[in-house]
Amino acid sequence: MTTADSEQRILLRDGDMEVIGRMANSSNATLLVSITHGDLSTQGIYKPMKGERPLWDFEPGLYKREVCAYALSEALGWNLVPMTLAREGQYGVGSVQQWVEFDTDEHYFSLYENRPDLHARLKQMAVFDFIANNTDRKGGHVLIDFDDNVWGIDHGVCFSEEFKLRTVIWEFGGDPVDDELLEPVAALAERIPADVADWLTQNEVDAMYERIEWLLQERTFPVPESRYQYPWPLL
Repeated sequence: MTTADSEQRILLRDGDMEVIGRMANSSNATLLVSITHGDLSTQGIYKPMKGERPLWDFEPGLYKREVCAYALSEALGWNLVPMTLAREGQYGVGSVQQWVEFDTDEHYFSLYENRPDLHARLKQMAVFDFIANNTDRKGGHVLIDFDDNVWGIDHGVCFSEEFKLRTVIWEFGGDPVDDELLEPVAALAERIPADVADWLTQNEVDAMYERIEWLLQERTFPVPESRYQYPWPLL
């Protein structure tokens, strides 16, 4: 971990948080916060459990899945998800995620069409979403910052034990998955790290192993089997 990463972790974990405002168009409480710790400061996204809208197919505590998604991204070595930790805040326990300054004119569809140089990164995200069983990968959940880094956000409805992948990233469907993408996946097949598994039920962990094994056996990107595998709205 770099010095910058260590400082960011200290800020997110121990810093004093002040709510700046609520992010528009969010079904759950998604709060922009300022965070300070000594001479360090940053902004973040705070999602308290108290602000979650009840869902019939996910238990309360969606913030845990946000943290789990970051841990999975780190286990794969892909740095796809901004640093995300669990902590107490003004409205109780929740997740806090590093804020990313991003280009608001860009999203998955524009990046796919206009930036073929980023297709390898988008393929990483497609594999990540399959393993995480992401049920809500909208186009607007794919960000690009001003250093050309691509990020995925909003992972509160991932990791269900029932397969329910719902995403906009289907352009690679049926294509072979490159060996370099499968190498870290094969390592997960040996053991899903505790900092991922501890956020999930045993059934959810077992289902993740099944998805990993499918990917290693088929070695292709999945294809959609119905219109229900597309989120709505697409952005």
